[in-house]
Amino acid sequence: MSAEWQDPEAVRLMLDDLETWAVVGLGGDPSRTAYSIAQLLQQRGKRIVPVHPRAATVLGEPGYATLAEIPFGVDVVDVFRRSEQAGRFADEAVAIGAQAVWFQLGVIDAEAFARTRRAGLAMVMDTCPAIEWRQRGD
Repeated sequence: MSAEWQDPEAVRLMLDDLETWAVVGLGGDPSRTAYSIAQLLQQRGKRIVPVHPRAATVLGEPGYATLAEIPFGVDVVDVFRRSEQAGRFADEAVAIGAQAVWFQLGVIDAEAFARTRRAGLAMVMDTCPAIEWRQRGD
């Protein structure tokens, strides 16, 4: 793990200041980690946007098959995909004008991290909002 991957200022920005989170990989299965984290984000006052090929409504929010289909601004793109698939979602986050990208625990793509940071977005990877809030004592 690289310390820059979990820059405290990037984490703080996303957890404290950014409101609309597109959750890539969020389907309707409550046993999946994406579901429980999206639920936590909602409990913390964040608006979640499910992004999944089925485009199902999840946790009361309408879903979209792709990031490009979301008809409003997204602050954070939160990626629950395998590392080898995650980079394209970071690139799509840049393309839709998101402010930040979060790769969940175990999701690592150093090249995507470098591209995303060069594009001016905040990014963290290989961690989870629940872990970060817990470490801060929130």
